[in-house]
Amino acid sequence: MIEKIRPLYDRLLVKRLEKEETTAGGIFIPDSAKEKTQTGEVIATGKGRLLPDGSLKPLVVKAGDTVFFGKFSGTDADSDHIILREDEVLGIIKK
Repeated sequence: MIEKIRPLYDRLLVKRLEKEETTAGGIFIPDSAKEKTQTGEVIATGKGRLLPDGSLKPLVVKAGDTVFFGKFSGTDADSDHIILREDEVLGIIKK
């Protein structure tokens, strides 16, 4: 179903990146104790921010970018994907 979602305007569809499942000491962390990651890869973007005059301002974030976002940002699309506004992205992570 996620493949069928196309974000509108200044929204982004982001796939959360997986965290390590064990600690440095080798202790396994169960799913129930994990926090959701705050980094993800942009899968799709909208056309741009709608300005008051009706024109669209292109987005800075592009599909394929790895981004860092706030802990309580966006709306969960499913357990692995989140939909954010571009202004909820705190930064783009260099590869």
